[in-house]
Amino acid sequence: MLPSTAAQGADAPYVPTPQIVVDAMLRMARVGPRDYLIDLGSGDGRIVISAAKRHGARGLGVDLDASLLALANDAAGREGVAHLVDFRRQDLFHTDLAQATVVTSYLLPEMNLKLRPKLLDLAPGTRIVAHDYHFGDWPPDERETLRVPEKQVGDPGLSYVYLWIVPARVAGRWRAEVVGADGRAVPIGLEITQSFQAIGGHAEVPGRRTPLHGAHLGGSDIHFALDVTVGGVHRRHSFRGRVAGDTIAGAVAVREAGAWQEREWRARRVAAP
Repeated sequence: MLPSTAAQGADAPYVPTPQIVVDAMLRMARVGPRDYLIDLGSGDGRIVISAAKRHGARGLGVDLDASLLALANDAAGREGVAHLVDFRRQDLFHTDLAQATVVTSYLLPEMNLKLRPKLLDLAPGTRIVAHDYHFGDWPPDERETLRVPEKQVGDPGLSYVYLWIVPARVAGRWRAEVVGADGRAVPIGLEITQSFQAIGGHAEVPGRRTPLHGAHLGGSDIHFALDVTVGGVHRRHSFRGRVAGDTIAGAVAVREAGAWQEREWRARRVAAP
């Protein structure tokens, strides 16, 4: 829902999120019993309560409107999920989000932009789901348009649901090695560029420079392919790995002797962008 009048100012309305939109937000975020969801501007608590009742998630809702918080707590008791959820009267901009695996909101664009740096600092893989309004030039990973005949605000009759997955920070120069079938390690220098979750760049392999093909970043998971010559044989290598700070560890797949072979690979960041 849109933030209550206490959160936005005296002239801002409180608008509940239609239940069909709540369900879509939770489905898009793939909320489950291992999640801890924080709803910013939680109003009557329906997002947090639905996450707990239908998906077994724990959750926190924050708002500045005491009457709405009372409604949320009453509803949590009636729905039998008071042990899973909490509602607090506090400023959403000063709420600690570090524990969240999912953050939901129905906030105005200027509020989203103010929140964006804080959200991008969350653990890679954290899911952010917003109703109607996005986060400026940070493109969503998924989006869905819903027909909601009873909706009268924003774009009447339509709701837009957006999902973002907080990306790891991978920009910079990296040093990696690929081990060939002959057991010899081939050094690779990676130069990765990044704009939010969009990544690209190139690699320096012995004797030449080659682009990253099909580069993709989803949270901490990184994928790309490189054309590498190992032992005098030119082959495309498919890399996948998990980013943890200044290291990447994973597996590289290459087709050898008619079959796909996988070997471990690691990389270390040697310079920030």
